[in-house]
Amino acid sequence: MRRVGGSRRWLALGALVAICLSGFPSTAIAYGPGSGEGDQPPGPGGNSDGKGNISATVGAVVYDLSKNGSGASVGSLTSTTTWTPPACYYAPKYNPDELQAYLEPIWEAGSTGYEWDAEQRDRYVNGHPYKDFNKDKAGKGYWWDSYVTHGREGDPGALDCTKPIFWVDTGDNPPADIPEAVTPEILAQLAYNEIRVPSKDVSLAPAGTTKVNLPTWAWLDQATFRPVSVTARIDALGMWATTTATPVSLKIEPGTSDAVTYPASGVCEFDNGSVGEKYTAGDADKTPPCGVKYLRSSGNGSYQLKATITWDISWTGSDGGGTHNLAPGSFGRSQDVTVQEIQSVNR
Repeated sequence: MRRVGGSRRWLALGALVAICLSGFPSTAIAYGPGSGEGDQPPGPGGNSDGKGNISATVGAVVYDLSKNGSGASVGSLTSTTTWTPPACYYAPKYNPDELQAYLEPIWEAGSTGYEWDAEQRDRYVNGHPYKDFNKDKAGKGYWWDSYVTHGREGDPGALDCTKPIFWVDTGDNPPADIPEAVTPEILAQLAYNEIRVPSKDVSLAPAGTTKVNLPTWAWLDQATFRPVSVTARIDALGMWATTTATPVSLKIEPGTSDAVTYPASGVCEFDNGSVGEKYTAGDADKTPPCGVKYLRSSGNGSYQLKATITWDISWTGSDGGGTHNLAPGSFGRSQDVTVQEIQSVNR
């Protein structure tokens, strides 16, 4: 059996708990007003599954999604770098009575083996290093345990948080050798994981069908693309962070190498929430600030023009350290563009 974090059977415990103790979920999400997912977030000590079902987990991360992207076309961001939000982290989970109620049924079942049970009783009951589940410290701190980030349950990184349950006094920092212990920055990263941004077909002129060697104008309007944000908090710690995504650029990929883009990079910058310029009468002889020109017909089919929006990510939190940056994210979609040859008439 693999020995992890001072115990040989922590992984077996995790599997048993997932099956038997659904009252202590590894992920807590409370959907804020305006999200379309449930009611008001629960107060301190609660978590919600988004359907109004609340259970007691003292360190549950509560998410306010009221300023998040909404609608049928929203999607999650993909980091433009190799960085990803953490797959697991540590936060308060139990008070002394809850830890006792959590562990004793496992010991009594004997499914994890006598030796492991004896190690745990020694750790949490017999004073090496904790005694009687720290009941003498009730109300003065919490037992911390690992959580798996929402949506990351199948990731290999979800198994990286293998430290045994540990105690932290109120007002104290968690042990320095546990880098995954929750901080405002980690809350900001968890909020990043919950951000949803809108998607919309790029407006084109000519629309639907364009012609070979004819500049096609492309633009997006301000009404759709505005900053969105998610706030994550742990009430038991008075800790919070708000992560904000702001659209900064649109990248156009024509769907064929037989095309040129405007500008040449294919990257059009946002300006006050809009990108490009709407085509108007009289612009036929102008070069579009954002657009594409196809050099070959799409034949009987169409090209898949892909439009990807990059969002800058920043956060502020209860650390009082001002505004910080996280890795930019992107989200895109494709649309059909039909390109025809220009027909000429011989007289």
